[in-house]
Amino acid sequence: MKIGLFIPCYVNAIFPQVGVASYQLLKKLGLDVDYPIDQTCCGQPMANAGFEDEAKKLAMRFESQFEKYDYIVGPSASCVSFVKENYPRVLKKEKHLCESIGKIYDICEFIHDVVKPNSLNASFPHKVSIHNSCHGVRELFLSTPSEMNIPYNNKLRNLLNLVNDIEIFEPKHIDECCGFGGMFAVEEQAVSTAMGRDKVKDHMSTGAEYITGADGSCMMHMKGVIDREKWPIQTIHVVEILNSEG
Repeated sequence: MKIGLFIPCYVNAIFPQVGVASYQLLKKLGLDVDYPIDQTCCGQPMANAGFEDEAKKLAMRFESQFEKYDYIVGPSASCVSFVKENYPRVLKKEKHLCESIGKIYDICEFIHDVVKPNSLNASFPHKVSIHNSCHGVRELFLSTPSEMNIPYNNKLRNLLNLVNDIEIFEPKHIDECCGFGGMFAVEEQAVSTAMGRDKVKDHMSTGAEYITGADGSCMMHMKGVIDREKWPIQTIHVVEILNSEG
């Protein structure tokens, strides 16, 4: 299978090490990975701000960039979710049938559900608390939404269990929002910040050294809170842990 690696614009600009770790991890798993060099933003910021028509050109470009691949894999649950949940409607206005939705995956979802490794040559001798992002939980089902009242499963935890020397925790409010929410963080800054503080405190209550998750945007928001408050905890994308040296 041929995989097109989708690196969202904010990952490319702010967390390039996550993009590098994603590529390295997929190669370590023996997969045929390509990075379309001319890829751009998927259009989520424009659409979230109410300018969905501005996202149409980017959606069409995305379709063209990734049409030759069997799978599209990216390290951002929110961006992957935007493509999967919104492209069909956005592209319908262009009388274009979206081909990406049936083959795009968050990288953790892809490794867990498609690759299904039995082991990883990785080691991370630290205590980590898993952050379940809203898009990851309720649109990609990386973990079980608490309101469903069914047995709990967490794909991030399942993958992290393959990492040597790690201690894994989850906060009391396992799928409560961190307060980022894209434009929400701009339009409702005070509420967003208060939610971020509450979420970081919840993670800190586990005794973890790191907060980890599949959405770098959530990590970025909580890191801002941590840096401002000078709290003794760090953030790290889950892919960086899965790619750590064994």
